[in-house]
Amino acid sequence: MSTLKLSNIHKDYGAVHIINDVSLEVADREFVVLVGPSGCGKSTLLRMIAGLEEITSGELTIDGEVMNDVSADARGLAMVFQSYALYPHMTVADNMGFALKLAGVPLAERNRKVQEAARTLQLEQLLDRKPKQLSGGQRQRVAIGRAIVREPKIFLFDEPLSNLDAALRVQMRIELAELHRKLKATMIYVTHDQVEAMTMADRIVVLRLGVIEQIGTPLDLYNNPANTFVAGFIGSPKMNLIDARVAEVGPGGVRLFLSGGSHIIVPLQPNLVQGDSLTVGLRPEMIEINDSGTMSGVVDVVEHLGSETLCYVNLGTGKLITVKLDASTKVSVGDAVNLGVAKAGRPLLFGENGLRLEA
Repeated sequence: MSTLKLSNIHKDYGAVHIINDVSLEVADREFVVLVGPSGCGKSTLLRMIAGLEEITSGELTIDGEVMNDVSADARGLAMVFQSYALYPHMTVADNMGFALKLAGVPLAERNRKVQEAARTLQLEQLLDRKPKQLSGGQRQRVAIGRAIVREPKIFLFDEPLSNLDAALRVQMRIELAELHRKLKATMIYVTHDQVEAMTMADRIVVLRLGVIEQIGTPLDLYNNPANTFVAGFIGSPKMNLIDARVAEVGPGGVRLFLSGGSHIIVPLQPNLVQGDSLTVGLRPEMIEINDSGTMSGVVDVVEHLGSETLCYVNLGTGKLITVKLDASTKVSVGDAVNLGVAKAGRPLLFGENGLRLEA
C-alpha cells in the first residue's frame, strides 16, 4: 500500500506564492502526471513531496502518516532527476547499488537487487561499463535502476526525458509505461510535455501559476476541458479557440458570429442570449473542408505528415486555425476553402471568464 495525500499545500518564498492551496490524492499503484508550462510550480510540488523543499502550510501524508517534518531520506521515496547524476568513475552496477552501500546493505543482497533491476531495465550486458560508454537512454535507465533497487514506496520523476532526442523520448515513454506495469508501483511524474502526460498517465494534474486547473484521465481532459487553458494545453495539435459572439439562439442550437466574418451553428443550448461574447473550441480533427461549410478562409501553411495532413487556415483575423485532414486530401497554400464541423465533432463553448459552458 503506497498512497499519497496533499491537503491544502502552500509554498511561499517570502511574498512570492509558488504553490497555492493544492489538494491531491494519489492511489496505490497509480501513475499520476503533473503537467503545466514552465514556472507553474510542478517541480516545486514534486520536491515538496520528496522532502527537498519545506512546506509553508498544509499537510502531506504517505500511507496515512504525516510527513511534513520527516527528512527526505526517511520518507521511503526515490527520485529520478532530469540530469542523470551518475558518478563518472563508477560502473553501472556500482552506480545502481551505491545508495544501498551507504545504507549498509550486505554485498550479496546489493548484488541481487542490482541484478534484478538490470534484468528489468535490460542493462545486464552493461553493468561493467562506465557512464561515458553509455547512450543517453541507457544512462537514464541506470538512473531509474538506482531508484528501483531502493524498493521505494513511491517513485518520483522530474522531467526525466527532457534531455533525450525525440525518437529516444518515444522509446523511453514506452519503457516507463511497461516498467509501471511490471513494478505495480505508485509513480508521480513531472513534465511540461503534454504528449508524455497523455500517453503514460492514469490521471493528469494540470497546473498553472501554482494552482490545479483540472484533474482527470487523459481522455477526460481531452474531451471535457474545464476551461480554455486546459483546452489549449492538452492535445497535439492543440484545440482551436476562436472568439465568437451569439447571433441567435434557436431550437436548432446557437448561431455564432466568428471573428473574421464567418459563422457557425453549435447544437448546444446553454444559458446564452443574443450578443453574448464567448470562445468556441474546435479540435483540429473536428473540422473538415466542405463546400457547404460556413467558415471560409485561405490556406496559409500545409504540413504533410505521411499518415495525415495539417492545414493552417486564416479565417480573416490573421490568427490561424488548425485542421487535421486525411493524407489523401488535396490542398495547397493559397487555396480558398470552406470549413465545416464534422458530423462526429462536438464543439465546446467557453464563457468570457474562460470556463466551459454546460449544455
